Amino acid sequence: MAESSAQVKINPTESSISLAAEQFLGTGKEGIREVSSTIIEGKMREVIGTMSVENIYKERQQFASKVNQAVQNEFVRMGLILISFSLKDISDTQGYLDALGKPQISAAKRDASIAEAETEKEATIKSSEARKEGEVARLAAEAKIAKARWDNEAKKSESQVEVNQKKAQSDYAYELERFRLNQNIKREEAKANQIEKEESIKTQELEISRREKELNATVVKPADARKYQLQAEADAEGHRIQSEAKGKAEATRLEGEAEAGKIKQRGVAEAESMLKKSQAWEKYNQAAIMEIYLNNLPELAKAVSEPLSKVEKIVLVGGDKGTGASKISSQVAEVLAQMPDVVKSLTGVDLKKYMKEKTNPEEERE
Repeated sequence: MAESSAQVKINPTESSISLAAEQFLGTGKEGIREVSSTIIEGKMREVIGTMSVENIYKERQQFASKVNQAVQNEFVRMGLILISFSLKDISDTQGYLDALGKPQISAAKRDASIAEAETEKEATIKSSEARKEGEVARLAAEAKIAKARWDNEAKKSESQVEVNQKKAQSDYAYELERFRLNQNIKREEAKANQIEKEESIKTQELEISRREKELNATVVKPADARKYQLQAEADAEGHRIQSEAKGKAEATRLEGEAEAGKIKQRGVAEAESMLKKSQAWEKYNQAAIMEIYLNNLPELAKAVSEPLSKVEKIVLVGGDKGTGASKISSQVAEVLAQMPDVVKSLTGVDLKKYMKEKTNPEEERE
């Protein structure tokens, strides 16, 4: 009994794909697996019939090659191709293969034991030498490692120093370049600003010139013309005013002389009137003076109440002295009642005393 494994696929040529499609259109992969297994098993039986068991056991590659050749024609007609085939195991029920291998197995075991002993001896010797050489190699390696580490650290230090120097130089160069670029940018900006200022100044100068021309055309020249016109008008007006002023001055002088005469006459008349009044006052006694004061009291009352006639609206707040017009008349009466005291404080004349003497002469005599 032989066990084998094989790999089968559809041949990638166009004709083979067509043949495979016809053969396995409804069955798919399972159909290909079943058909190819059946063909390979049949061809294996054919090849086994042509070879002895010992040959099959010893020449497995030859057996696989014959099986591969045997299935080619069948696979081509179905569009298939055998990728690989190998004989996994072969056995028999009579023990022939086992008996066939026993001498070889015993010899192999013997040779294996001897070889194993020799190998162990050589292995021990070689192991000792290897350990010695290994120890020496280890120490040498450690020394080399230590030296290599030292050299590496030294190189790293030197490299770091050099890197720091390069970095410092690079940073310094960068700062210098940045400073130079900034200076260039500032110079360019200054130039641009200067150009912009110059252009602005030119524009302003042009604008000033335009405005001057515009002002000259629209203001100065019309102003000069107007000035000349006004000057001429002013000269004419001045001449007219001067002539009028001379006439008015003469008229004013004459009016002043006439008014001065009138004032002089009025002053003389008033002086004479005052002289006559003073002479009359000297002749007045106290009764006459009192009469004059009493005659003027209505005028004083009129003067006190006259401002009330000019008031459009009066708002009175209620109190305990009456309301409405009665309150206003009472306030006027209060003001008039204060008049004798006012006259006494200003002139020294006691109206209350005088009236009391005139109304109650008997009490005065007592």
